[in-house]
Parts: sequence; structure tokens; C-alpha cells
Amino acid sequence: MSTEPETATLARSTREMHELSVAQNIAEIVEQHLPSIGAGSVALVRVSVGEMANVVPESLAFCFEALIEGTRLGGSHLEIELIPVNCLCRHCRKKFRPNGHAFSCPGCGSGEIEIVSGMELNVVGIEFAGEDGGV
Repeated sequence: MSTEPETATLARSTREMHELSVAQNIAEIVEQHLPSIGAGSVALVRVSVGEMANVVPESLAFCFEALIEGTRLGGSHLEIELIPVNCLCRHCRKKFRPNGHAFSCPGCGSGEIEIVSGMELNVVGIEFAGEDGGV
């Protein structure tokens, strides 16, 4: 008897739980800013997500929409900007994008690199709906 379908289902469930947790954190951050900002309903939440942040954007958007239904954030949209991975060689100071899984400097071949972008996960903006329902 094969356990491959069960393994795939478990992996998908684990992934969805991760995105649900991230979506919950995003909603909490937005909620924390609502009282201090005032205003009406939230129309749009902008987030930046690094390619290496271990987040699937489509799953995050789905989880966010499901999570906010029936809350003060209900009806808002999650806009996700994907941030590419960029590195800096600590040896020759060359900036570069890694080629696949090769995290070595294309200039000098050094493996002493620093990831300077692509790991982030930030709420970068909140837009409110106008009184007429528009943004």
C-alpha cells in the first residue's frame, strides 16, 4: 500500500497551516493600526514577501480572504509584492542574484555571501475605502 497520497496531503496541510498563521499575523498587524489610523473599512493590504520567505503567495491570499470574512477587514484585498533574492559577496563585494540553488559569487567564486533581500515578509501599506466605497 502506497503512502504517497497521504504524504502529499500532509505536506499540503502543513503548507496551508503555515500560510494561515502568516495571514493571521498580517490581519493582527492591520487590526493594531486601525484604532490609531481611524478611518473606515480597509480596502487593500499591501505586503512584501521575499522569494525565500517560505510562503506561497496564492495560498497566503486564499488564507487571508478566508480568515477576514465577517471581520472588520472583511472585503479587503491582499496585494502581494514578491521580492527577489539578492546577495552580496563578502569577499569581493559584488552584488548578484543567485543562479538556482548556487549561492556562490559569480565574480570570484566565494561562498561567503550575505542575502540582502528575499527573506522579508512585511506589511507595507493599508488603504481605506472612501465613503463612496472606492479607494
